[in-house]
Formats: sequence, C-alpha cells, structure tokens
Amino acid sequence: MSTFDPTAFLPDDLLERIRERAPIHDRENTFPQQDLDELRAAGYLSILVPTERGGAGLGLAEAALLQQRLAGAAPATALAVNMHLVWTGVAKVFSDRGVPGLEFVQDGAVAGEVFAFGISEGGNDLVLFGSDTAAVPDGDGGYAFTGTKIFTSLAPVWTRLGLHGLDTTSPDAPKLVFAFVERTDAVTTSDDWDTLGMRGTQSRTTRLNGAVADAAHVVRRIDPGPSPDPIVFGIFSVFEILLASVYTGIARRALELAIATAQKRHSKKTGLAYSQDPDIRWRIADMGLAYDALPPQIAALARDVDDRVDNGARWFPLLSGVKHRAITMAKHVVDEAMLVAGGGSYFSANELSRLYRDVLAGAFHPSDPESAHSTAASALLGPIES
Repeated sequence: MSTFDPTAFLPDDLLERIRERAPIHDRENTFPQQDLDELRAAGYLSILVPTERGGAGLGLAEAALLQQRLAGAAPATALAVNMHLVWTGVAKVFSDRGVPGLEFVQDGAVAGEVFAFGISEGGNDLVLFGSDTAAVPDGDGGYAFTGTKIFTSLAPVWTRLGLHGLDTTSPDAPKLVFAFVERTDAVTTSDDWDTLGMRGTQSRTTRLNGAVADAAHVVRRIDPGPSPDPIVFGIFSVFEILLASVYTGIARRALELAIATAQKRHSKKTGLAYSQDPDIRWRIADMGLAYDALPPQIAALARDVDDRVDNGARWFPLLSGVKHRAITMAKHVVDEAMLVAGGGSYFSANELSRLYRDVLAGAFHPSDPESAHSTAASALLGPIES
C-alpha cells in the first residue's frame, strides 16, 4: 500500500515562502494573493477533483493532512483556501455517490476558478437549515438572491459564490435553494475585515441585491430544517473535517515552537536548558498528549466520508464533535505554548502571538460549542421532551 506524501503537493520551499509572507498579511491586513497564485499554479485548488476531470484525485483524508500542513505555515491562508476546498469536497461527495449537479465546480477548480462559501448570516443560528436571504425564482429554473452573507472568506478574489436562500413564493414553498452566483454588480463586498486574528482570510461581508444564479447553477431545492439530502451532508462533513484540520495544524505549529523555545532558552538559576525543567517538560508533554488525539480522529472520519461509510444519525455528533475537540485542543495547546515561550511570545513580532490571535477564530465557526453539545446530548440522551 502506497504512503501519501504531502510534500508532493505542498513542497517545503513553497511552505517556507508562504510562512514568510504570513506575518506581513497579518500586520497589513491584506489578502495573501501571492499564496493563492502559487497554490493555484501547484494544482492545489483541484486536489479533490477526480483525475478524469483533470484534478489530483485525492480523497478528503489526504486533503485534511495537506490543510494541517498548510495551516502550520499560514493559518489564514489555509482557512481561506478551506472554503474553496469545501465546495470541491462537496462536489466529490456528490460524484462519489452518483449525484449529478456539481461537475461545473470540479471543472471550474481545474480551470483556476475560486469558489467562496456564502452560507453564514448574522443572527441565523439555523445555519444550513434556514436562511434570511430571499431566493426569488425567475420562471426558468434560475433564482435571484437578495440578502447579506457574513464571514465570506476569499472576498477579494472569488469568482463564484456558493450560497443558500429561502424561496417563499413557489407553489411548493418554502424551499431552501442552494446555488452559485458570479461576481457582478448585484454583489457588493464591504471592506470591513479588521479583526483580531485570521486577518489574511479577508472574510468580508457580502451583500446580494438580486444576484442571479441561472438554472444550470441551481444545485438543490430542499425543505428547510434538518435533512438527509447530499447537499447538507456534503457541506457539513467536508466543512467540519477541513476546519478541524486547520486548527489542528495550528496546534502542531505551536507545539513545534514551544519545543524549539524550550531547547534554546536556558535558566539563569540552573544553567540548564528549559527542556530539562520538570515543569516545562510536563507542560509540553500535556500539549503533546492533547494534540496526538486529533489527527487520528480527523483521518478516521475523513476516510469514512471517502469510503461512503453509513454512520447514519451518528454522523452529526461525530462531525460536530471532532470540530469542537479540535478547536478546544488547539486553543489549549497555543495557550500552553505561550507560557513555555515566556514573555517574548507576547510581542506582536513573535509567531506565537499571531497563532494566539488566529486560534481564537475557531470558536466562531459552526458548529459552535452550544450546538456541538446539544447534538451530542440528543444522540446520547434523546431529544428534550416537549
């Protein structure tokens, strides 16, 4: 059995160039255009596209490993690219299961198109299961979308925005409509991304004023609420697994920096490296124990998606759980790394300082802690009695 080699898709020299640019984009609050250009040239945007359509033919398990590796160099770049990979991952879920409709995403990714994720809306805790965006049918199978999407990563560069909206006017309404729109005058991107961390993602607010998706790019019409439809499973599974991968990659980098610092710093009291201090050793060991649990979990769930394993109702607690655990673990590891590194990590120029700010973004991605715990409670205890 062949062993997957991540360096074939993310060579060390490419990662180092991306790592060198990361603090610049964080400091200047700019999008990492050069990172995207180099990743596109390396074929990274089509890693999840089947070889017969011109892609690399990787599975979600391999993509998760690559995203962990990329996040270790530049978390914001990895998180931004994640949103494109979500749609190509959903397209793979469709094609693997014989569901048509997203071939244009695969072909577009091979051609260099950039797909953004337009699902999040302010105050909409239904997320995938509802929308405040109006989806108005045009009579020919297409839709015009009007509403506001938030946290739209890749805002300066996307060529197509995958989104959802609510059709309340058709005879069979209400229906949630999932579709893709192009960047036109009906789409306005606000320059409002000035955040604590993950600044390079440029996840700006997007306003839709009758943005049109023609019939060929309307992917799904489903009932609002929880659904077994492939679009819901595809988005939820790929999003949660790749998101967990990014934050696990951050944790790995923080652990590496903590180890390097402990080996380099020496105690004035004993003359020994901090790596010989029992308290520091315990702290780093604790970081390692926490980190080691996540990569196997991510790999196992990603393989289940790739192999079309039927986990039934267990899928949602498994997926929301791995995302929640990855975020919690990464935050803990970065916190501990800051303490190992000491006061120097508090300076903005220190890479750990940036990781400390970047990792905080994890709490704001679905599934949030409340949703993850609610899903787990329902799976373990059954639904709340009415």
